Amino acid sequence: MTTLQCISPIDGTVFAERETLTPDAASDAARRARAAQPAWAARPLQERIDLVMAAVAAVGAMNDEIVPELARMMGRPVRYGGEFGGFEERASHMARIAEEALAPIEVGEDARFKRYIKRIPQGVVFVVAPWNYPYMTAINTVAPALIAGNTVILKHATQTLLVGERMARAFHGAGIPEDVFQNVFLDHDTTSSLIASRAFDFVNFTGSVGGGKAMERAAAGTFTGVGTELGGKDPGYVMEDADLDAAVDTLIDGAMFNAGQCCCGIERIYVHESLFDAFVEKAVAIVNGYTLGNPLDEVTTLGPMAHRRFADEVRAQIDEAVGMGAKAHIETFAADDGGAYLSPQILTNVTHEMRVMRDESFGPVVGIMPVKDDDEAIRLMNDSQFGLTASLWTRDLARAEAVGDRIETGTVFMNRADYLDPGLCWTGCKDTGRGGGLSVIGYHNLTRPKSYHLKKVTS
Repeated sequence: MTTLQCISPIDGTVFAERETLTPDAASDAARRARAAQPAWAARPLQERIDLVMAAVAAVGAMNDEIVPELARMMGRPVRYGGEFGGFEERASHMARIAEEALAPIEVGEDARFKRYIKRIPQGVVFVVAPWNYPYMTAINTVAPALIAGNTVILKHATQTLLVGERMARAFHGAGIPEDVFQNVFLDHDTTSSLIASRAFDFVNFTGSVGGGKAMERAAAGTFTGVGTELGGKDPGYVMEDADLDAAVDTLIDGAMFNAGQCCCGIERIYVHESLFDAFVEKAVAIVNGYTLGNPLDEVTTLGPMAHRRFADEVRAQIDEAVGMGAKAHIETFAADDGGAYLSPQILTNVTHEMRVMRDESFGPVVGIMPVKDDDEAIRLMNDSQFGLTASLWTRDLARAEAVGDRIETGTVFMNRADYLDPGLCWTGCKDTGRGGGLSVIGYHNLTRPKSYHLKKVTS
């Protein structure tokens, strides 16, 4: 066994620790999930929906405890109130569309034949969730997987060690059987062994590119489906006709909220040269108004990064960029301790030769470049190994659609950013990974098609 430790970014102390399951215990958990799946799938759809939504409400009832607990585990300021709004929104949407999304596809029936396609649960779904939005990212898959008739095993990130336990407590208390939804603590080797032994029928992983590759390597040759959402370097593009104030407010918030630790956070901004100076001036003023500090303090608007090593990587990218000629616009904040508490930063005079414009930063830093037209902006937006979202700012819907068609990304936003719409497929391309969560397509990935070709006896 291995001891997993959550180190609080507030003060560097151990906030929680748990022992991982032995390989035998982990295998037993997977066997119990498989044994429980047929009976769960046999329950009426509405019963599964009702149980999942009762579980969601039970999580909401814990919110007063969850908010400070999240601050202690990963540093998000308590003033923002946690994740229950998005958690409930996503689960509720998937509940609303379940009957239609999971309905058989009627191909045709006549006197001789009846033909249709059913959506069949994958079986046992393994969810590996990240720490940055630990409740919302988990529910993206957990809710529709259970509603579709799968059993679920959840492995949460060490940085948010207590999230899976809270979800299990809520789900079991709402009446979902313990073997149908399990929270487990696993080391990497045991995780890989379970996947390689076909313990799961579908794996959903949100995390690093390296972690996604490890999942795919473990699944190689098993034909187990693997859905991934990995790194991002999401761009914003401000066109000359944009609402400048709205663009600055939204894009800078998208770059800095949660200390920049958002899957679809804005990491690079391209501004038409006619608006560039004004955009930068307004952006600097916004960031200079932030209060960096203890996330348990209501006045704090920017908490520490979740771990010192994450902050060290952002500092390294900033220092390298400045050394290559970038201009840093934000002075070091008083609360910056050289550790997890990191000053936000805006950089100009940046180029794509700098890591801060290429590598995922996942921190409170953004580079801003002027562009002369759509072609230049599209070329720069596509000059990335990642493709999760892109945010376009213009008053011209047709232009946004035309530019969006040329961008290599999973989602195109117009006049908004850093939002996950549960009615749309959450997906990416290139090193951001493959697959799709939420929406009707999310249900398609959590089920498999089964065709029925039934010939009638007519004599």
